[in-house]
Amino acid sequence: MSQPVITSTGPVVTLFESYGSGAEQVGTRVAELLGVQFLSQQYSSEMLEQASAHQQDSEDGFLMRFFKRFGQPSVEHLDNILIPSDQQDDQQVVAGINRTLLDFTAGGGVVLGRNGTVVLAGNPKALHVKLDGSVERRVARAAELAGIDPERAARRQINEDEGRSAMALRLYNWDPRDDKYYDVIVNTDRLSPEAAAQIIVAGVKAKIASAAS
Repeated sequence: MSQPVITSTGPVVTLFESYGSGAEQVGTRVAELLGVQFLSQQYSSEMLEQASAHQQDSEDGFLMRFFKRFGQPSVEHLDNILIPSDQQDDQQVVAGINRTLLDFTAGGGVVLGRNGTVVLAGNPKALHVKLDGSVERRVARAAELAGIDPERAARRQINEDEGRSAMALRLYNWDPRDDKYYDVIVNTDRLSPEAAAQIIVAGVKAKIASAAS
C-alpha cells in the first residue's frame, strides 16, 4: 500500500538511533539549526531497562515483560500509551502515535524514534536518518552520557536495540535495522554531534530541493 502524501510548512527530520549513537545531542542540535522543535523518544532507556529486568525468569518475550511491568493505560491517554495486549489495542496505539507525530510536525520538527520513519514516509520533504556506529563506541558513549558503568551500558545496548526493533515490528511491521528505510545513515563514531547535525541539515536542504524539482 502506498503512503499518503503528507505536507508540512517547515522542515521535518525523523531520527532512529542504534543505542548510544548520540541521537539526543544530534537531534537537539538539528532542531536548533532548522529552527523547529525536537520531540524525543517516547520510551526512555530506563523504562526499557526496567522491562528487561522484570520477570527475567519468565518465558515471556520482551514486549510481554514491558507490558506487565508498566501496565495497560486508559484509551484517554493515547499519546502516552504503552505496549498493547491485543490487536485492537495495537490499532489504538498506532492511531495515537500517528496523531501525535502529524500534529507535532505540521509546522516542521525533528522526531527521535516513535516510528516516525514510517509514519512520516509520505512526506516528500521529510529526511529520514539513522544514526549508528560500532557497538564498542556506542556503549562507551552511552555510559559517559548516562553516568553509568560500561557493563550496565552494554546490557542496555542489547536490550534496547532488541526492544525498540520488536516494538516497531509489532506496531508498524517494519524493522528499523533495515537500512532501506533511510535517506541518510550517519556513523557517529568519528563525528562530533555538531558535525553530524551539519550533515543532516545539508541533507534536509537537498531533500527539499529534490522534492521541488
